Amino acid sequence: MAANTAGYAMPQLWRVLTKTGYFLGLSGAVGATVTYAATVRPALRAPETSTGDAEILRRRSAGYLAWAGVVLLVAGYFQLAARVARAGKGMPFGDALAPGRVWDYLQAPAAKGAWIAQGTVYLVQNAVLVVTAAALIALFAPTARRHVDRIALAALPLSLAVTLIGAVPATAPADLDGWLNPVFDQAHIVSGTVWLGGLALLVALAGTRKSLGDGAGLLWADMWRRFGLVAMVCVGAVTVSGLWLSWKHVGGISQLWTTGYGVALLVKILLVAGLVVAGAFNQFWLMPRIVRARAADDTTSLLHLTLRHFPKVVWGEVVLGVAVLAVMPFISGSARTEAGSPKAVSSGTVFAGGAALTIALAVSLYATAKASDALARRPATPATA
Repeated sequence: MAANTAGYAMPQLWRVLTKTGYFLGLSGAVGATVTYAATVRPALRAPETSTGDAEILRRRSAGYLAWAGVVLLVAGYFQLAARVARAGKGMPFGDALAPGRVWDYLQAPAAKGAWIAQGTVYLVQNAVLVVTAAALIALFAPTARRHVDRIALAALPLSLAVTLIGAVPATAPADLDGWLNPVFDQAHIVSGTVWLGGLALLVALAGTRKSLGDGAGLLWADMWRRFGLVAMVCVGAVTVSGLWLSWKHVGGISQLWTTGYGVALLVKILLVAGLVVAGAFNQFWLMPRIVRARAADDTTSLLHLTLRHFPKVVWGEVVLGVAVLAVMPFISGSARTEAGSPKAVSSGTVFAGGAALTIALAVSLYATAKASDALARRPATPATA
């Protein structure tokens, strides 16, 4: 059955570009700082890491973080202008870019019944965004690059605050669902940006392979292992939060192909599934081979696996991740509204089912990690080496 999109509002081009750009900016800032802190920095500080390799990767990381700050700053302003245009009831996006109109929007008084003005929330959010971007952009300076660890660790909570502050409701939620919706929404955004932004950072760092020493395979094996754990947590958080958000807005499986919202969501689900499949390939095929090469002290194979095979797969994941961000602006409204379905109301049964699914997901992710370890312990054969 063809989708009935009569009740679906197709977003304008400026809305697609600004929202996609904003999430790219968040991915660059949140994902890169979290991944640098949890994956890159510990690996570079390991005793077996050569000073030369560490310096090359630290310098490349600083450059990446600096450009991430530029993207966040530019994308943040365009996203703020998009909010002004949407609030202006027909205001052209070009007019909304004017600083005067943006300032008027940020200074607007609170609505009746609100505990804080919505503009004030966005004013604080964008003030933090500017500080975050400035800290990252400072890494263009050679003197600041010598303190990349400190700057990245300082920018990490600030970048998280950018998205978390924007989710603060201007009016008190009326029920439990009203409190849970922004929590799951932010869990979805943060985990997704860490996942995609981390992949992009590691791909960028892998571009230094020609400048690294023969022992860099050990370093990269450690980084891929560390990020694998980060990605696994992100997959769990994206799945759990995505299930909640989908249940809130989709009243039945058929609405995934009979409503405009559902079609856009279905495309996103398929793209995310592609990301998961690529991650599973890394976990079950590449990581065991990396572990075996490391145990056998096979430097050549280790370099080939960690800096050639692995980045190729990750490049594909980055492309899929950017496609997900491009689809997100089209997921607007609600399939339930389009189909005339009743509003989703939570209950004890819903929470019990959600808890069971969460436990099952956690068990499956744990089993995945154990299965990967078991494959790594199997002796290599000529056909699989």
